[in-house]
Amino acid sequence: MRISRRQALAQTLALGIAAPALLRFGAARAATALKISHQFPGGTATEGDFRDRLCRRFATLIQERSKGAMTAEIYPGSSLMKTNAQVSAMRKGALDMSLIPISYAGGDLPELNIGLMPGLVTGYDEGLGWKNKPIGQEFTKFLAAKGLVIVTWIWQAGGVASRSRPLVAVGDAKGMKVRGGSREMDLVLQAAGASVLSLPSNELYAAMQTGACDAALTSSTSLTSFRLEELAKHLTTGRAKSYWFMLEPLVMSKAVFDRLSNEERDIIVSVGAELEAFGRNAAVEDDVRVAKVYQAAGATVHDLDDKTVQAWRDLSRETAWKDYAGKNENCARLIKLAMEAGS
Repeated sequence: MRISRRQALAQTLALGIAAPALLRFGAARAATALKISHQFPGGTATEGDFRDRLCRRFATLIQERSKGAMTAEIYPGSSLMKTNAQVSAMRKGALDMSLIPISYAGGDLPELNIGLMPGLVTGYDEGLGWKNKPIGQEFTKFLAAKGLVIVTWIWQAGGVASRSRPLVAVGDAKGMKVRGGSREMDLVLQAAGASVLSLPSNELYAAMQTGACDAALTSSTSLTSFRLEELAKHLTTGRAKSYWFMLEPLVMSKAVFDRLSNEERDIIVSVGAELEAFGRNAAVEDDVRVAKVYQAAGATVHDLDDKTVQAWRDLSRETAWKDYAGKNENCARLIKLAMEAGS
């Protein structure tokens, strides 16, 4: 198609005007849009499961500090992918971030089961102290080699919801069908005489409802977020003491992290560290709140004392700790450092 001289001139002028703008914006870095997946119920920035709220705070803060160059979208309730697929996806760079119990990937990477090693961590200060001790440095190094970066260290105490009879002392476990939450916790429960089943916390309600599960060990937050008070007659809390502490961090794919600019990585790291205080405070609040929720639902609430915790810890040392240390050199080194961190 022929064009007139006037049309040709107009096109040339348009190109001449547009070229500098094209060069200017073409050289700009494209906005980074992250996807954060987790298994917990969705909410808002101020209401709902604190783990979802933490992810939303993270998204807001990185967007503010990057002036919109970084954004994040939250996918709660395993709506983006199945719960147990998340760690593998991050390792491959197919998922950006997840807030997940690190021990969920213990089947592929047994070293990660130290994140839910019964009796090993006995308090929030001890668990959060890992970050700046040799155990945390060694664990971080191992995760990096496997394609993962912890952005926010989060520990949660846990308790037990049970349908028919309480699970408090070691002897109570005999004959019960119990979800422990990790391979190591399962070893301890089996030694105590229980049969065990393995499933993520978002599947607990259905398992307890059908009778497949008599009792479930999980975090204080999950005990309420997944409405187990509707089924349980008894609750053993972690509000005073617990032998069940779980590392449930906000994790990022190292492949994704490494693709970010230095400025973006600095923002991710600083925001993640700032949110650790929020995570700790929220977890402690839930340790107290869970008892009120279950009492209101008519359940009997039980607390742990030093003697009971020590009995579980002694059994754990002889079973789970020994089994873990015997897995490989990495596991032996990690549990040794963890024991030193708590001494």
